[in-house]
Amino acid sequence: MGREVSGMIELGVNIDHVATLRQARRTYEPDPLWAAVEAHLGGADGITVHLREDRRHINDDDVRRLKESTQIKLNLEMAATDEMVEIARRIKPEMAMLVPEGRHEVTTEGGLDVAAQEARLKDVVARLADAGIVTSVFIDAELRQVEAAERIGARVCELHTGPYAHAFHNAGRDAEAPAVLAEIDKIALAGEAIRAFGMRFNAGHALNYYNVQPIARLPGVRELHIGHAIVSRAVFVGLREAVREMKTLIREGAAVGSV
Repeated sequence: MGREVSGMIELGVNIDHVATLRQARRTYEPDPLWAAVEAHLGGADGITVHLREDRRHINDDDVRRLKESTQIKLNLEMAATDEMVEIARRIKPEMAMLVPEGRHEVTTEGGLDVAAQEARLKDVVARLADAGIVTSVFIDAELRQVEAAERIGARVCELHTGPYAHAFHNAGRDAEAPAVLAEIDKIALAGEAIRAFGMRFNAGHALNYYNVQPIARLPGVRELHIGHAIVSRAVFVGLREAVREMKTLIREGAAVGSV
């Protein structure tokens, strides 16, 4: 088994909710492409969008324009359906992240159960790899899911940080509360397993300006994907500044973790 080479931690900015605002009026603004440019100028290393089955925010044309016009990598979140695989193979984002998708959920509510559908997902990963696309899987911080991700050929695992974020909030934003430390330990152990299998260790979901640094400090974490918190901050300070503030926080956190 190879080991993924570590590097400086990166920030991928999810701009879905810029499109959500556009769709609230069923109009043409704000344009997610503009958001991607502003995020890039603020220091984002990548752009993430989730093309959902119901096209509730990001649409096919958004993904095409983002791929054609952005100067940083594009991460396409997608369900493991034939429709989405064909769209990805045509547009060729730098990375495709397989996520569970429920029609009635507000946002992704849990990790993909890779262990329960290995044969299907192995085929999807192979089809994406055939088109030159790196495949990531969004999973809960469980060893069985990490092992299954390695078996299907995923090159990246993004660990679901939602349980950690909820514990952090419920503990009054106390990063040293036992429940918070327990969730951090789960993520750290799963991250260690991901790296031991030679896959890339990413993390995301419900991270914000208050809870991001304990995750950024974890050994070997390569990329954090953050959306809602950044877009929310951008309402008040602008997207470029909101991204810059988050990038500073995660770099500071990573620097502390490497000492």
